[in-house]
Amino acid sequence: MIDSPFQQALDYIYSFIDYERQGPRVRQTWDLRRVEILLSKLGNPHLKIKTVHIAGSKGKGSTAAMTASVLTAAGYKTGLYTSPHLHFYNERIRVDSKYITNDEIVALIDRIKPAVETVNEEATYGRLTTFEVTTALGFCYFASQQCDFQVIEVGLGGRLDATNVVRPEVCAITSISLEHTELLGNTLREIATEKAGIIKPGCPVVVSPQVEEAGEAIRKITVERQAPLIRVGKDITYRNLGFAGYKQSLLVKGRLGEYQLTIPLLGQYQLENTSTAVGLLEVLMEKGYCIPQDKLVEGMADVSWEGRLQVLNNQPLVVADGAHNRDSVQKLSAALKQYFRYDKAVLILGLSGDKDLEGIVAELAPVFNEVIVTRSIHPRAMATAPIAAEFKKHGIIAKETDDISIALPMALKSAGKNDLICITGSLFVASGAIEQSVALGLKV
Repeated sequence: MIDSPFQQALDYIYSFIDYERQGPRVRQTWDLRRVEILLSKLGNPHLKIKTVHIAGSKGKGSTAAMTASVLTAAGYKTGLYTSPHLHFYNERIRVDSKYITNDEIVALIDRIKPAVETVNEEATYGRLTTFEVTTALGFCYFASQQCDFQVIEVGLGGRLDATNVVRPEVCAITSISLEHTELLGNTLREIATEKAGIIKPGCPVVVSPQVEEAGEAIRKITVERQAPLIRVGKDITYRNLGFAGYKQSLLVKGRLGEYQLTIPLLGQYQLENTSTAVGLLEVLMEKGYCIPQDKLVEGMADVSWEGRLQVLNNQPLVVADGAHNRDSVQKLSAALKQYFRYDKAVLILGLSGDKDLEGIVAELAPVFNEVIVTRSIHPRAMATAPIAAEFKKHGIIAKETDDISIALPMALKSAGKNDLICITGSLFVASGAIEQSVALGLKV
Protein backbone atom coordinates (compact mmCIF):
# COMPACT_ATOMS: atom_id res chain seq x y z
CA MET A 1 0.00 0.00 0.00
CA ILE A 2 1.40 3.38 -1.07
CA ASP A 3 1.38 6.12 1.55
CA SER A 4 -0.86 9.08 0.80
CA PRO A 5 0.78 12.42 -0.04
CA PHE A 6 -0.41 13.70 3.33
CA GLN A 7 1.19 10.81 5.22
CA GLN A 8 4.39 11.42 3.27
CA ALA A 9 4.25 15.09 4.30
CA LEU A 10 3.76 14.12 7.96
CA ASP A 11 6.61 11.61 7.73
CA TYR A 12 8.80 14.40 6.40
CA ILE A 13 7.83 16.75 9.25
CA TYR A 14 8.56 14.04 11.83
CA SER A 15 11.85 13.06 10.17
CA PHE A 16 13.60 15.87 12.04
CA ILE A 17 14.55 15.93 15.71
CA ASP A 18 11.24 16.01 17.56
CA TYR A 19 11.76 17.08 21.16
CA GLU A 20 8.06 16.68 21.94
CA ARG A 21 8.44 12.95 21.35
CA GLN A 22 12.14 12.35 22.00
CA GLY A 23 14.51 13.11 24.83
CA PRO A 24 16.56 14.27 26.46
CA ARG A 25 16.16 17.90 25.47
CA VAL A 26 19.09 20.22 26.03
CA ARG A 27 19.17 23.99 25.93
CA GLN A 28 22.24 24.04 23.73
CA THR A 29 20.25 22.68 20.77
CA TRP A 30 18.11 25.82 20.59
CA ASP A 31 19.24 28.57 18.23
CA LEU A 32 16.79 31.06 16.76
CA ARG A 33 19.24 32.03 14.03
CA ARG A 34 18.51 28.90 11.98
CA VAL A 35 14.77 29.65 12.22
CA GLU A 36 15.40 33.23 11.10
CA ILE A 37 17.47 32.01 8.16
CA LEU A 38 14.73 29.58 7.13
CA LEU A 39 12.03 32.23 7.36
CA SER A 40 14.19 34.69 5.43
CA LYS A 41 14.46 32.18 2.59
CA LEU A 42 10.66 31.89 2.67
CA GLY A 43 10.09 35.64 2.45
CA ASN A 44 9.68 36.34 6.18
CA PRO A 45 6.00 35.37 6.36
CA HIS A 46 5.96 35.85 10.14
CA LEU A 47 6.49 39.59 9.73
CA LYS A 48 3.59 40.12 7.32
CA ILE A 49 0.80 39.72 9.87
CA LYS A 50 -0.09 41.50 13.10
CA THR A 51 0.87 39.19 15.94
CA VAL A 52 -0.25 38.40 19.47
CA HIS A 53 2.39 36.30 21.28
CA ILE A 54 1.60 34.30 24.43
CA ALA A 55 3.90 32.43 26.82
CA GLY A 56 3.39 30.83 30.24
CA SER A 57 3.37 27.52 32.09
CA LYS A 58 -0.40 27.12 32.23
CA GLY A 59 -3.27 28.81 30.45
CA LYS A 60 -1.41 30.08 27.41
CA GLY A 61 -3.36 27.86 25.04
CA SER A 62 -6.72 28.83 26.53
CA THR A 63 -5.77 32.50 26.47
CA ALA A 64 -4.68 32.20 22.84
CA ALA A 65 -7.92 30.44 21.88
CA MET A 66 -10.01 33.14 23.60
CA THR A 67 -8.09 35.96 21.94
CA ALA A 68 -8.38 34.39 18.51
CA SER A 69 -12.09 33.66 18.96
CA VAL A 70 -12.83 37.31 19.78
CA LEU A 71 -10.75 38.61 16.86
CA THR A 72 -12.65 36.28 14.53
CA ALA A 73 -15.98 37.45 15.98
CA ALA A 74 -14.87 41.04 15.40
CA GLY A 75 -14.44 40.30 11.69
CA TYR A 76 -10.67 39.84 11.50
CA LYS A 77 -9.27 36.84 9.67
CA THR A 78 -7.29 35.23 12.47
CA GLY A 79 -4.70 32.48 12.53
CA LEU A 80 -4.14 30.45 15.70
CA TYR A 81 -0.96 28.43 16.28
CA THR A 82 -0.85 26.10 19.29
CA SER A 83 0.91 22.96 20.49
CA PRO A 84 0.83 20.11 21.14
CA HIS A 85 -2.15 18.75 19.27
CA LEU A 86 -4.69 16.57 21.06
CA HIS A 87 -5.87 14.26 18.29
CA PHE A 88 -4.30 15.14 14.94
CA TYR A 89 -1.52 17.35 13.61
CA ASN A 90 -3.78 19.82 11.77
CA GLU A 91 -5.12 21.15 15.10
CA ARG A 92 -1.92 23.13 15.56
CA ILE A 93 -2.66 25.49 12.68
CA ARG A 94 -6.11 26.97 12.16
CA VAL A 95 -7.73 30.06 10.67
CA ASP A 96 -11.04 31.31 12.07
CA SER A 97 -11.48 27.99 13.90
CA LYS A 98 -10.96 25.92 10.73
CA TYR A 99 -8.02 23.52 10.72
CA ILE A 100 -5.46 23.57 7.95
CA THR A 101 -6.41 20.78 5.51
CA ASN A 102 -4.32 17.76 4.56
CA ASP A 103 -3.95 19.06 1.00
CA GLU A 104 -2.80 22.46 2.25
CA ILE A 105 -0.14 20.81 4.41
CA VAL A 106 1.08 18.79 1.41
CA ALA A 107 1.30 21.91 -0.77
CA LEU A 108 3.11 23.93 1.90
CA ILE A 109 5.64 21.16 2.57
CA ASP A 110 6.41 21.06 -1.15
CA ARG A 111 6.93 24.81 -1.01
CA ILE A 112 9.16 25.03 2.06
CA LYS A 113 11.13 21.81 1.54
CA PRO A 114 13.90 23.33 -0.62
CA ALA A 115 14.56 26.04 1.98
CA VAL A 116 14.50 23.50 4.83
CA GLU A 117 16.97 21.26 3.01
CA THR A 118 19.31 24.18 2.32
CA VAL A 119 19.33 25.28 5.97
CA ASN A 120 20.00 21.73 7.14
CA GLU A 121 22.72 21.13 4.59
CA GLU A 122 24.53 24.27 5.68
CA ALA A 123 23.72 23.62 9.37
CA THR A 124 25.50 26.83 10.32
CA TYR A 125 23.57 27.00 13.59
CA GLY A 126 22.52 23.37 13.82
CA ARG A 127 19.79 21.42 12.10
CA LEU A 128 16.11 22.30 12.17
CA THR A 129 13.72 20.45 14.48
CA THR A 130 10.18 19.22 13.86
CA PHE A 131 8.75 22.07 15.94
CA GLU A 132 10.76 24.67 14.03
CA VAL A 133 9.57 23.30 10.68
CA THR A 134 5.99 23.22 11.97
CA THR A 135 6.32 26.83 13.16
CA ALA A 136 7.54 27.91 9.73
CA LEU A 137 4.67 25.98 8.17
CA GLY A 138 2.21 27.87 10.37
CA PHE A 139 3.65 31.28 9.50
CA CYS A 140 3.57 30.45 5.78
CA TYR A 141 -0.03 29.28 6.01
CA PHE A 142 -1.24 32.39 7.82
CA ALA A 143 0.52 34.59 5.25
CA SER A 144 -0.92 32.60 2.32
CA GLN A 145 -4.39 33.00 3.85
CA GLN A 146 -3.80 36.75 4.15
CA CYS A 147 -4.72 36.75 7.83
CA ASP A 148 -5.20 40.05 9.62
CA PHE A 149 -3.88 38.60 12.89
CA GLN A 150 -1.96 35.57 14.04
CA VAL A 151 -2.23 34.49 17.67
CA ILE A 152 0.90 32.51 18.47
CA GLU A 153 1.32 30.26 21.50
CA VAL A 154 4.90 29.66 22.62
CA GLY A 155 5.89 26.01 22.47
CA LEU A 156 8.27 25.80 25.42
CA GLY A 157 9.95 28.56 27.41
CA GLY A 158 10.03 31.77 25.44
CA ARG A 159 13.44 33.33 24.89
CA LEU A 160 14.73 30.52 22.68
CA ASP A 161 11.40 29.15 21.44
CA ALA A 162 11.04 28.94 17.66
CA THR A 163 8.07 31.33 17.79
CA ASN A 164 10.18 34.09 19.30
CA VAL A 165 11.04 35.53 15.90
CA VAL A 166 7.82 37.54 15.71
CA ARG A 167 7.43 41.27 16.29
CA PRO A 168 4.18 41.36 18.22
CA GLU A 169 1.66 44.12 18.71
CA VAL A 170 1.20 42.82 22.25
CA CYS A 171 2.30 39.80 24.24
CA ALA A 172 1.16 38.01 27.39
CA ILE A 173 2.65 35.81 30.07
CA THR A 174 0.17 33.53 31.79
CA SER A 175 0.65 31.75 35.11
CA ILE A 176 4.17 30.42 35.71
CA SER A 177 5.03 27.32 37.73
CA LEU A 178 7.93 24.88 37.95
CA GLU A 179 8.19 22.92 34.69
CA HIS A 180 10.86 21.67 32.30
CA THR A 181 13.48 22.54 34.90
CA GLU A 182 16.19 20.75 32.92
CA LEU A 183 15.70 23.36 30.20
CA LEU A 184 14.32 26.49 31.81
CA GLY A 185 15.95 26.57 35.25
CA ASN A 186 15.38 25.22 38.72
CA THR A 187 13.64 28.26 40.22
CA LEU A 188 10.53 30.25 39.37
CA ARG A 189 12.75 33.29 38.84
CA GLU A 190 14.81 31.47 36.21
CA ILE A 191 11.75 30.04 34.47
CA ALA A 192 10.00 33.43 34.47
CA THR A 193 13.10 35.06 33.00
CA GLU A 194 13.12 32.53 30.14
CA LYS A 195 9.43 33.05 29.43
CA ALA A 196 9.75 36.83 29.65
CA GLY A 197 12.24 36.54 26.82
CA ILE A 198 9.31 37.09 24.45
CA ILE A 199 8.98 40.70 25.66
CA LYS A 200 10.21 43.07 22.95
CA PRO A 201 11.38 46.67 23.56
CA GLY A 202 8.38 48.95 23.87
CA CYS A 203 5.86 46.14 23.33
CA PRO A 204 2.99 46.08 25.85
CA VAL A 205 2.82 42.90 27.92
CA VAL A 206 -0.21 41.58 29.83
CA VAL A 207 0.76 39.44 32.83
CA SER A 208 -1.49 37.01 34.67
CA PRO A 209 -1.24 36.80 38.48
CA GLN A 210 2.16 35.39 39.47
CA VAL A 211 3.92 34.34 42.62
CA GLU A 212 6.18 37.17 43.76
CA GLU A 213 9.43 35.56 42.62
CA ALA A 214 8.16 35.15 39.05
CA GLY A 215 6.44 38.53 39.01
CA GLU A 216 9.62 40.33 40.05
CA ALA A 217 11.61 38.69 37.26
CA ILE A 218 9.03 39.74 34.68
CA ARG A 219 8.82 43.31 36.02
CA LYS A 220 12.58 43.64 35.83
CA ILE A 221 12.60 42.76 32.14
CA THR A 222 9.70 45.11 31.33
CA VAL A 223 11.67 47.96 32.92
CA GLU A 224 14.84 47.05 31.03
CA ARG A 225 12.96 46.92 27.73
CA GLN A 226 10.66 49.85 28.46
CA ALA A 227 7.67 47.60 27.80
CA PRO A 228 4.35 48.81 29.25
CA LEU A 229 3.20 46.33 31.91
CA ILE A 230 -0.49 45.51 32.35
CA ARG A 231 -1.23 43.29 35.35
CA VAL A 232 -4.27 41.10 35.81
CA GLY A 233 -5.39 41.50 39.40
CA LYS A 234 -4.30 45.15 39.53
CA ASP A 235 -4.79 46.97 36.21
CA ILE A 236 -7.45 44.47 35.14
CA THR A 237 -9.73 42.84 37.70
CA TYR A 238 -12.54 40.33 37.55
CA ARG A 239 -15.43 39.13 39.68
CA ASN A 240 -16.79 35.60 39.52
CA LEU A 241 -20.52 35.65 38.78
CA GLY A 242 -20.97 31.91 39.27
CA PHE A 243 -21.56 28.96 36.98
CA ALA A 244 -24.47 27.04 35.52
CA GLY A 245 -24.17 23.73 33.76
CA TYR A 246 -20.73 23.67 32.20
CA LYS A 247 -20.39 27.42 31.68
CA GLN A 248 -19.22 30.15 34.03
CA SER A 249 -19.75 33.90 34.04
CA LEU A 250 -17.61 36.79 35.19
CA LEU A 251 -17.42 40.56 35.15
CA VAL A 252 -14.08 41.85 33.89
CA LYS A 253 -13.15 45.44 34.68
CA GLY A 254 -10.53 46.38 32.11
CA ARG A 255 -8.67 49.61 31.53
CA LEU A 256 -11.11 50.66 28.78
CA GLY A 257 -14.41 49.28 30.03
CA GLU A 258 -16.36 46.56 31.83
CA TYR A 259 -17.38 43.30 30.19
CA GLN A 260 -19.91 40.76 31.47
CA LEU A 261 -18.81 37.50 29.91
CA THR A 262 -19.85 33.85 29.83
CA ILE A 263 -17.33 31.19 28.80
CA PRO A 264 -17.96 27.49 28.07
CA LEU A 265 -14.89 26.55 30.13
CA LEU A 266 -14.68 25.63 33.81
CA GLY A 267 -11.93 26.32 36.34
CA GLN A 268 -11.00 29.35 38.42
CA TYR A 269 -7.86 29.72 36.32
CA GLN A 270 -10.02 30.27 33.23
CA LEU A 271 -11.29 33.48 34.83
CA GLU A 272 -7.67 34.66 34.97
CA ASN A 273 -7.12 33.54 31.38
CA THR A 274 -10.24 35.40 30.25
CA SER A 275 -9.04 38.57 31.96
CA THR A 276 -5.61 38.20 30.38
CA ALA A 277 -7.23 37.85 26.95
CA VAL A 278 -9.29 40.98 27.63
CA GLY A 279 -6.05 42.80 28.44
CA LEU A 280 -4.55 41.73 25.11
CA LEU A 281 -7.64 42.79 23.20
CA GLU A 282 -7.79 46.17 24.91
CA VAL A 283 -4.22 46.91 23.80
CA LEU A 284 -5.30 46.17 20.23
CA MET A 285 -8.30 48.48 20.72
CA GLU A 286 -5.92 51.22 21.87
CA LYS A 287 -3.93 50.67 18.69
CA GLY A 288 -7.01 51.43 16.63
CA TYR A 289 -8.40 47.98 15.88
CA CYS A 290 -12.20 47.77 16.06
CA ILE A 291 -13.33 45.18 18.61
CA PRO A 292 -16.88 46.10 19.68
CA GLN A 293 -17.98 45.00 23.14
CA ASP A 294 -20.74 42.77 21.77
CA LYS A 295 -18.18 40.95 19.61
CA LEU A 296 -15.92 40.48 22.61
CA VAL A 297 -18.86 38.90 24.45
CA GLU A 298 -19.72 36.77 21.41
CA GLY A 299 -16.16 35.56 20.87
CA MET A 300 -15.71 34.53 24.49
CA ALA A 301 -19.00 32.62 24.43
CA ASP A 302 -17.93 30.74 21.29
CA VAL A 303 -14.44 29.72 22.40
CA SER A 304 -13.57 26.03 22.21
CA TRP A 305 -10.60 24.46 23.99
CA GLU A 306 -10.54 20.71 24.55
CA GLY A 307 -8.91 18.77 27.36
CA ARG A 308 -9.32 21.34 30.13
CA LEU A 309 -11.90 20.29 32.72
CA GLN A 310 -13.80 18.79 29.81
CA VAL A 311 -16.92 16.88 30.77
CA LEU A 312 -17.27 13.71 28.68
CA ASN A 313 -20.25 12.07 30.42
CA ASN A 314 -22.88 12.89 33.03
CA GLN A 315 -23.74 9.66 34.87
CA PRO A 316 -21.19 8.77 35.99
CA LEU A 317 -19.46 12.11 35.66
CA VAL A 318 -16.35 11.74 33.46
CA VAL A 319 -13.92 14.66 33.31
CA ALA A 320 -10.68 14.92 31.31
CA ASP A 321 -8.02 17.50 32.11
CA GLY A 322 -4.45 17.96 30.88
CA ALA A 323 -2.97 19.00 34.26
CA HIS A 324 0.63 17.86 34.29
CA ASN A 325 2.51 19.42 37.21
CA ARG A 326 1.94 19.78 40.95
CA ASP A 327 0.46 23.25 40.75
CA SER A 328 -2.00 22.35 37.98
CA VAL A 329 -3.22 19.12 39.62
CA GLN A 330 -3.72 21.06 42.85
CA LYS A 331 -5.94 23.50 40.94
CA LEU A 332 -7.69 20.59 39.26
CA SER A 333 -8.50 18.98 42.62
CA ALA A 334 -9.95 22.25 43.90
CA ALA A 335 -11.99 22.69 40.71
CA LEU A 336 -13.51 19.20 40.96
CA LYS A 337 -14.82 20.04 44.42
CA GLN A 338 -16.03 23.49 43.35
CA TYR A 339 -17.91 22.58 40.17
CA PHE A 340 -19.15 19.02 40.67
CA ARG A 341 -21.10 16.94 43.16
CA TYR A 342 -20.28 13.24 43.41
CA ASP A 343 -19.98 10.33 45.82
CA LYS A 344 -16.89 8.26 45.01
CA ALA A 345 -13.96 9.69 43.02
CA VAL A 346 -11.96 7.48 40.65
CA LEU A 347 -8.67 8.71 39.20
CA ILE A 348 -7.07 7.64 35.92
CA LEU A 349 -3.52 9.02 35.86
CA GLY A 350 -0.78 8.86 33.25
CA LEU A 351 2.33 11.04 33.24
CA SER A 352 5.19 11.95 30.96
CA GLY A 353 8.59 10.76 32.06
CA ASP A 354 9.97 14.15 33.09
CA LYS A 355 7.19 15.09 35.53
CA ASP A 356 7.27 15.60 39.31
CA LEU A 357 5.89 12.19 40.26
CA GLU A 358 6.12 12.65 44.04
CA GLY A 359 4.55 16.11 44.04
CA ILE A 360 1.70 15.17 41.69
CA VAL A 361 0.79 12.03 43.61
CA ALA A 362 0.98 13.90 46.93
CA GLU A 363 -1.68 16.31 45.66
CA LEU A 364 -3.97 13.68 44.15
CA ALA A 365 -3.80 10.82 46.67
CA PRO A 366 -6.01 12.48 49.34
CA VAL A 367 -8.70 13.37 46.79
CA PHE A 368 -9.51 10.01 45.17
CA ASN A 369 -11.00 6.77 46.51
CA GLU A 370 -9.67 4.58 43.69
CA VAL A 371 -6.74 4.97 41.30
CA ILE A 372 -5.96 3.45 37.91
CA VAL A 373 -2.51 4.28 36.51
CA THR A 374 -1.97 4.08 32.78
CA ARG A 375 0.16 5.46 29.98
CA SER A 376 -0.51 7.18 26.70
CA ILE A 377 0.96 6.04 23.39
CA HIS A 378 3.40 8.97 23.57
CA PRO A 379 7.05 7.82 23.48
CA ARG A 380 7.91 9.87 26.57
CA ALA A 381 5.10 8.39 28.68
CA MET A 382 6.13 7.22 32.14
CA ALA A 383 5.79 3.50 32.95
CA THR A 384 2.92 2.59 35.26
CA ALA A 385 5.02 0.77 37.90
CA PRO A 386 6.71 3.82 39.46
CA ILE A 387 3.40 5.70 39.56
CA ALA A 388 1.70 2.79 41.32
CA ALA A 389 4.64 2.52 43.73
CA GLU A 390 4.28 6.20 44.63
CA PHE A 391 0.57 5.79 45.39
CA LYS A 392 1.41 2.79 47.57
CA LYS A 393 3.44 5.15 49.79
CA HIS A 394 0.14 6.94 50.45
CA GLY A 395 -1.69 3.73 51.28
CA ILE A 396 -3.39 3.38 47.89
CA ILE A 397 -3.14 0.20 45.85
CA ALA A 398 -3.53 1.38 42.27
CA LYS A 399 -4.66 -0.77 39.38
CA GLU A 400 -2.35 -0.72 36.37
CA THR A 401 -2.86 -0.87 32.62
CA ASP A 402 -0.51 0.17 29.85
CA ASP A 403 -3.44 0.81 27.54
CA ILE A 404 -5.41 4.03 27.97
CA SER A 405 -8.26 2.47 25.97
CA ILE A 406 -8.64 -0.13 28.74
CA ALA A 407 -8.37 2.31 31.66
CA LEU A 408 -11.65 4.14 31.04
CA PRO A 409 -13.78 0.96 30.70
CA MET A 410 -12.15 -0.28 33.95
CA ALA A 411 -13.17 2.90 35.72
CA LEU A 412 -16.70 2.85 34.27
CA LYS A 413 -17.15 -0.70 35.54
CA SER A 414 -16.17 0.44 39.04
CA ALA A 415 -18.10 3.70 39.18
CA GLY A 416 -21.75 4.21 40.10
CA LYS A 417 -23.94 6.77 38.34
CA ASN A 418 -23.30 9.38 41.06
CA ASP A 419 -19.52 8.92 41.02
CA LEU A 420 -16.73 10.89 39.35
CA ILE A 421 -14.03 9.59 37.00
CA CYS A 422 -11.21 12.05 36.38
CA ILE A 423 -8.57 11.40 33.71
CA THR A 424 -5.45 13.56 33.99
CA GLY A 425 -1.64 13.77 34.07
CA SER A 426 -0.95 14.93 30.52
CA LEU A 427 -2.73 16.23 27.44
CA PHE A 428 -1.84 12.97 25.73
CA VAL A 429 -3.72 10.96 28.37
CA ALA A 430 -6.65 13.40 28.20
CA SER A 431 -6.66 13.04 24.41
CA GLY A 432 -6.76 9.26 24.65
CA ALA A 433 -9.67 9.46 27.08
CA ILE A 434 -11.61 11.85 24.84
CA GLU A 435 -11.17 9.53 21.87
CA GLN A 436 -12.13 6.49 23.94
CA SER A 437 -15.23 8.24 25.28
CA VAL A 438 -16.43 8.70 21.69
CA ALA A 439 -15.76 5.05 20.92
CA LEU A 440 -17.72 4.03 24.01
CA GLY A 441 -20.64 6.28 23.11
CA LEU A 442 -20.31 8.52 26.18
CA LYS A 443 -22.01 11.89 25.91
CA VAL A 444 -23.02 14.91 27.93
